[in-house]
Amino acid sequence: MAEWPTWAAILLCYTGWLLLGGLLYPAHPVLALAGMAVMVAFHSSLQHEAIHGHPTPSALCNELLVGLSLGLAYPYRRYRTTHLLHHRDETLTDPHGDPESYYWDRESWSQLGRARRLLLTANNTVLGRLLLGPLVGSLRFFLHDLRHIRAGDRTIRLAWAIHALSVLAVAAIVTRGFHMPFWLYALGPAYAGNALIGLRSYCEHQWHETPDGRTIIVERSLLSLLFLYNNLHVVHHARPGEPWFRMPGLYAQDRAGWQARNRGYVYRGYRTIIRRYFLRPKEPLLHPVSPGGPRP
Repeated sequence: MAEWPTWAAILLCYTGWLLLGGLLYPAHPVLALAGMAVMVAFHSSLQHEAIHGHPTPSALCNELLVGLSLGLAYPYRRYRTTHLLHHRDETLTDPHGDPESYYWDRESWSQLGRARRLLLTANNTVLGRLLLGPLVGSLRFFLHDLRHIRAGDRTIRLAWAIHALSVLAVAAIVTRGFHMPFWLYALGPAYAGNALIGLRSYCEHQWHETPDGRTIIVERSLLSLLFLYNNLHVVHHARPGEPWFRMPGLYAQDRAGWQARNRGYVYRGYRTIIRRYFLRPKEPLLHPVSPGGPRP
């Protein structure tokens, strides 16, 4: 079975999460909470794989496999919709065309208050992305969808209804199965797991005149497996249908070619990114060429 590594990863993720919460938490709560945060991040990486058709070609089957919201913040169906829009490389980083862009156009930025500008600027550092990113990102996502729900969008409303049931299921497992306060899970493993994913996406894309030059390569990291090799991000954007376990081989076959393709937007590891941008933004939040208009 060609997709057996993904099946194995899904089994490992859920088994690890359950064992950490059910067995380790009563004896070693801090260690269990840290381990569960890693599982939440790993589960998010698996959701990303499912969106791209792994381990099965069925969107519904993949949703049933990884749709449980261990990270609490985002409805899986909404993540699937917005992430596939993000894969239109010609609009990558455009605040009006890329749902995952952190950039702002000048008109929208000028309408923000000072406090919000300071918050977003802090969120544009590595430290800010780790501490504030999960809150800023999930709140922005929720408010965006709330406007559409109020306007009568039934598809988005259904996605959030399914998400609410998923969160209730996770809450039941956490409180009754793990005997853990739900607030502790939400502020501990769920928040920290989303922060880990925020480190991966921190500078995943930058503005460049060519679409291929907008997507990063992070060559080596202990976090690569946790991110299911999404650190080789230009390879994923060029070959989005390929499963995670083929990414290192594809990159190794033509390392120089991939680096030329993304115009040298390459980091040796996440340690370099953390060291350089821990307390300072990598670049301004204003998009260099996006026209003015309402923020999506």
